[in-house]
Amino acid sequence: MKTGLTSLSIVQVNYAFDETLADPDALLARYTTLTGWSDALLAAGARRASVVQRFHRDARVTRGGVEYVFARGDSGVRREAAAAAADVAHVNGLAFAARTWRLRRALAPSTAIVVQNHSDTGPMGRAPLQRLIGRVARGAVDAFLFAAHEHAGRWRRAGFIGSRQPVYQVMESSTRFAPVDRDAARQATGVAGTPAVLWVGRLNANKDPLTVIDAFERATAALPGATLTMIYSGEDLLRDARARIDRSAALAARVRLIGRVAPERLPAFYSAADLFVLGSHHEGSGYALIEALACGAPPVVTDIPTFRLLTANGACGALWPAGDGAACARALAAVAGRDPAVERRRVLEHFAQEVSWAAVGRRALQIYAAVIRARRAGRGLGLGD
Repeated sequence: MKTGLTSLSIVQVNYAFDETLADPDALLARYTTLTGWSDALLAAGARRASVVQRFHRDARVTRGGVEYVFARGDSGVRREAAAAAADVAHVNGLAFAARTWRLRRALAPSTAIVVQNHSDTGPMGRAPLQRLIGRVARGAVDAFLFAAHEHAGRWRRAGFIGSRQPVYQVMESSTRFAPVDRDAARQATGVAGTPAVLWVGRLNANKDPLTVIDAFERATAALPGATLTMIYSGEDLLRDARARIDRSAALAARVRLIGRVAPERLPAFYSAADLFVLGSHHEGSGYALIEALACGAPPVVTDIPTFRLLTANGACGALWPAGDGAACARALAAVAGRDPAVERRRVLEHFAQEVSWAAVGRRALQIYAAVIRARRAGRGLGLGD
């Protein structure tokens, strides 16, 4: 059988879903990575892309040449995935080891299985039984996909990935966001300042908004016209953030706490910003950073594995050590001192070449082709030891 990129047929298998979602259209509207990934595969040249999604009822939806099959129960998922007769079954999530093992037995021997990780926290805290299941079931998998190679280490040590099983690096998602005219964006959002700094993320310990607020206050000495706009959903540290802002006259006059913003309004906020800042200590990928890059906002983000990849090791914007407010302040001032037009152009070019759905689709097809070749040559079998 051919393994050229244009001959490949891929079926995504997704076991997880929000049981409050009423119908397939609502699920597809929520799970944009399912649709974006499949569309990207077709755009990159795949012969066929489909999705089998566990759901509370059976249904079929076709969009943009992609068939989405909704199946009740694990047996329904296995049946539909096998019926797809794909070259590759792409399973979302390492947490479904037993289901993946059973899926392997339903698929044709020539079909390869890849499992994609969607978190960088690893199997920490998982019950011993889950680890045992992961160790026993891992032989069903031909390869694992991670946003950053560094994220695979915990899973290997816990036994979910065998010592000889291949791990490939590919970003788990992208975005269809695009830049909005800057003047129109500023008028629509009320974002102002020189520079206008934007935060988009949960107010929790991992995102570390208090360090970022402290850093912004430090940076105002060098950036007297700066403002900070904060868009957020989770509010774990909202009271602490407000208290920190209220204690400082400089912050109270410059920081704007907005809260939730409808997704369709976000491109305007990103486009209105001169800088995008985040204080994350770890991330599975970094959806907000991906969106900022898509809209040309230069990032000033923490030096963690996925952010290094998304910024070309800081070639776009700047990286700073998580938890270090002084370093963040220096990075904000440094990036603000560059030519904004040049910086924005660099960010947009990097996004198009390395982070866009087009780039993700190309990389995914390359990985699939390598995995299929290995399986059909016999080197992708029995690597779970």
